[in-house]
Amino acid sequence: MNTPRELKYAKTHEWVKEEDGLYVIGITDYAQDALGSLVFVNLPELDDEFEAGDAFCDVESVKAVSDVMTPITGRVVEVNEALLDAPELLNEDPYGAWIAKFEGEIEEDLLDAEEYEEFCENEAE
Repeated sequence: MNTPRELKYAKTHEWVKEEDGLYVIGITDYAQDALGSLVFVNLPELDDEFEAGDAFCDVESVKAVSDVMTPITGRVVEVNEALLDAPELLNEDPYGAWIAKFEGEIEEDLLDAEEYEEFCENEAE
């Protein structure tokens, strides 16, 4: 499992990083592997507002449709429109293929890479 050390992780399998005052969010390697081949991403709209823990989009795989939760309370300021035509980018490069960028406040109880790896190991048991 690929778990970049510079990112923070939610127990719902999203990653977040701060970049130029915004929060970039995507799904983890663990999540994309569990979901299987992604065939559709339902992106949020610009200026949509969410509370931390809300579902802000969903991804559809050959197995199921899954909500993607936000670890940010705030407003969507950019979406990765490349995912509309190529949702498989999330499978190919889950940490390069971000979903949305938010302006707002980050949730306090995010995990670092080591804590997230331990969490995933315990969840798999």
